[in-house]
Amino acid sequence: MLTVGCGAGGNESPAPPVSASDPAGSASAPQSAAVPEQLRFTARTVDGGEFSGGSLAGEAAVLWFWAPWCPTCQREAPGIADAAKAHSDVRFVGVAALDSEPAMRDFVAKYDLGSFPNLADVDGTVWQRFGVTQQPAYAFIGADGQVDVLRGSLSESELATWIQQLDRG
Repeated sequence: MLTVGCGAGGNESPAPPVSASDPAGSASAPQSAAVPEQLRFTARTVDGGEFSGGSLAGEAAVLWFWAPWCPTCQREAPGIADAAKAHSDVRFVGVAALDSEPAMRDFVAKYDLGSFPNLADVDGTVWQRFGVTQQPAYAFIGADGQVDVLRGSLSESELATWIQQLDRG
């Protein structure tokens, strides 16, 4: 069962990062041992394409977990779009849940998030793999496969700091 909430508080400190080395779920098809367990998934994008989590292996990446109706996600979305455009060396992936695919597509269009894939995680499978129970949340994935999950909101400067840490590996 997926428990949800929206961190609507403005100046709350984000929770400390949690190393997510024990993911929930497993892939149905065997994949390379070089792909971290949490990235062994496939999901549909909001535009109907297919996305393989394994495509992120060996690269720095940011997964942003969001819901279309979440006011905090709505506030963060423009900064996420800007960060994705400014950091071409880091892969960004949005992971939407807790609403319908049309609402997810509308959110992506409204906030100009089309420069990176956004997953339509309607059943919460990807959220569960990363231990996410509320939005917003982030998974920062190093090129070495290290995954740090941060549950809560980030300011644009905090996000930039996390991205710089990924860039340094």
